[in-house]
Amino acid sequence: MGTADDDIHLIAEASGERVRRAQSLHPDARRAIGEIRDRLGPGPFALVILFVSADRAPDEIAAAVLEHFRGHQVIGATTAGEIGTAGYLDGSIVGLGLPLSHFRAQVMVINDLHRCPENLSIQNVLRLRGALAGTVPNWPNEFAFLLCDGLSLKEDRLVSALGPALGAAPLFGGSAADGIDFRRTGVLADGAFRSNVAVVAFIRTNCRIKVFRFDHLVPTDTRMVVTRADPANRIVHEINAEPAARAYARALGRDPDQLSPFIFAAHPVVVRIGGAHHVCAIQRVEANGDLKFFTAVDEGLVLTLAEGQDIAAHLKLSLDELSPEGPPEAIIACECILRRLEVEETQVKAAMSEMLARHNVVGFNSYGEQLNMLHVNQTFTGVAIYPPPAEPGGTPAR
Repeated sequence: MGTADDDIHLIAEASGERVRRAQSLHPDARRAIGEIRDRLGPGPFALVILFVSADRAPDEIAAAVLEHFRGHQVIGATTAGEIGTAGYLDGSIVGLGLPLSHFRAQVMVINDLHRCPENLSIQNVLRLRGALAGTVPNWPNEFAFLLCDGLSLKEDRLVSALGPALGAAPLFGGSAADGIDFRRTGVLADGAFRSNVAVVAFIRTNCRIKVFRFDHLVPTDTRMVVTRADPANRIVHEINAEPAARAYARALGRDPDQLSPFIFAAHPVVVRIGGAHHVCAIQRVEANGDLKFFTAVDEGLVLTLAEGQDIAAHLKLSLDELSPEGPPEAIIACECILRRLEVEETQVKAAMSEMLARHNVVGFNSYGEQLNMLHVNQTFTGVAIYPPPAEPGGTPAR
């Protein structure tokens, strides 16, 4: 599915010299990746990141990447929608290039997520971060960017395992998606789109950065208790000692047959962790009345119903707060699929796209987001990248 300008296959833009962005709607994989390569410019790049519609053929995309980005580190993920230079997209490929002039990156692939965290080498994380710091010891800012199989059910354990090895360096990321099908997601790693893997990029830069997370949700006074659950499989069987879907629907004053992704987006449940509320997003109702979540939910957890503020007004306020001196060079964002569904349902896509474009946002709609040692849902999570500090005498750094 394309945009209103289906006859225009390519829309791209270089965001200054420090961060470059491009996108293509061309149906041919080789042509699309070639267009992105041309529009990103000659590089060299420390890292190239691709957000690829789940409607595209992953093997063809991967082959085209090997052809057009030979010699570069390239990572990526399949999506439930893309965020390009003009806002929301569907059916596209969005590319981001981090030039060597301002960035360095080390990439680590984590295979066989079903064995995580046992197969995660903390020593390898420390070694890569040390090597990275050694290449540009005078560049002060570092962050980690994670892309994970969104159907692996391992994001919680993965970020908990990575956290201690990152020190003060913030981590953010998103779970690869498959539209609203939930069948197969892909992470681009080692030249191929693969399931059951994650890739983390450790990135160092002389640009100023701010890793952030926000949502537009406000807790209500309605609370429920999880009385039977299977956290490993993210299933809740019972809430308040009755079938989970029935209890959730009762709290909304609805019939269980009325529950849908749009209802889940409009009426999420949140939990309180460390003085803040975090969304436990519902994915679907199972045939037996269980609720399948996007994150692990333990027995005994208190769930609080939440209501959304105006999502467009909240986005404007939040992006403006990230832009005290004007829009950042770029914002790399992972936005939950449930936010995108709400945007579509409330018909504010055009207004949201305009704001995303004005603030140089690029990214994708995900099956979940990661921030430091938390796997979260229904958020807008990312990193804002700003020009380097001015040199002594007030001259802007190049």
